Amino acid sequence: METFSCTTKIISGHGAIRELKQLKSKRLLVVAAPFFKDTDVPRRLQAAAGADSVAYFYEVKGEPSVELAAEGTALVQKFEPDTVVALGGGSVMDCAKAMIYFAGKPIPLVAIPTTSGSGSEVTDFSVLSHNGSKHPLVDKALLPAMAILDGDLLHTLPKSIIADAGYDVVAHALESYVAAGAGAMSKALARDAFVTALQKLPASYRGDTNVRQEIHLAATMAGVAFSQSGLGLCHAISHVLGGRFHIAHGKLNAILLPAVVEHNTAAYGAYAELARSAGLGAAADTIAVRNLRNALMRLRKELQQPQTLAQAGVSPREVAQQSAAIVKAALEDPCCKTNPVPPTEAMVQQILSQVTGLG
Repeated sequence: METFSCTTKIISGHGAIRELKQLKSKRLLVVAAPFFKDTDVPRRLQAAAGADSVAYFYEVKGEPSVELAAEGTALVQKFEPDTVVALGGGSVMDCAKAMIYFAGKPIPLVAIPTTSGSGSEVTDFSVLSHNGSKHPLVDKALLPAMAILDGDLLHTLPKSIIADAGYDVVAHALESYVAAGAGAMSKALARDAFVTALQKLPASYRGDTNVRQEIHLAATMAGVAFSQSGLGLCHAISHVLGGRFHIAHGKLNAILLPAVVEHNTAAYGAYAELARSAGLGAAADTIAVRNLRNALMRLRKELQQPQTLAQAGVSPREVAQQSAAIVKAALEDPCCKTNPVPPTEAMVQQILSQVTGLG
């Protein structure tokens, strides 16, 4: 039996922020990165929404902490908005979700992603950091009421953001496709998102803005897919390493994903299916999976992503010193529950050793 549900209304296209008027907001709270303070985008949001009163929370400078979410929650309780808009990447959307959640009020959230990666605009996840660890918060109450995918907001994306966020799309789609909770509908979304990202990301990275709306939609499709199916070991390890060493999530996925594919031998059939959908197929599953791993490594190189933790600035000695704690925390991450094979300590240790850059 398969159950599939997506309650977020998705509006996609150039100029889509005009559709904010549907909510008829009177008191609008905009949660955004500091970058937007000096742009005309917040003014355009206010005009599109037609709100009488607007407050801004520009404090999300990186991955949100529990303390930052608490600060934002206090503003929600004080201002009492009837609509919250999250404008930015996954960190902004995660923070806005947590603010509403901890305020304990059923306030509609409109997610307007300005990067193409996290899929947070359609997920019931919010990842907060505390004491050097990332903590996924999962609750249906975190689902945005509306996601607006406006290609007009993507023209000036920095190359580093295209690369980091883009590899996140690839990891979301691939892990969702082979996840223990995958079904026919989530696989269809994951497959389309994976193929689009794999084929279009290099062009976007080189400056082709014509493909960015497609990648933007692929990121959302991957988000819907993994909300249904779950993720896997790549994300479990990435969450732990990101909290400890403060490396961008997409970079960690780029480092980890080929190694995770290699060690998830029980999923080779599903990996081979995905490889063939992307034009990487072969008659034998093992060859198709090898082609898939090579494509992931080739994309990593094209996006100028690090191949190892050492190349990302993390000392192999430091990883070795913390390896026992890293392995334990990774195995406790919720994403392990939907990995296609139950991970073992030995498996995680082997992957960690492979990506540290030793030798």
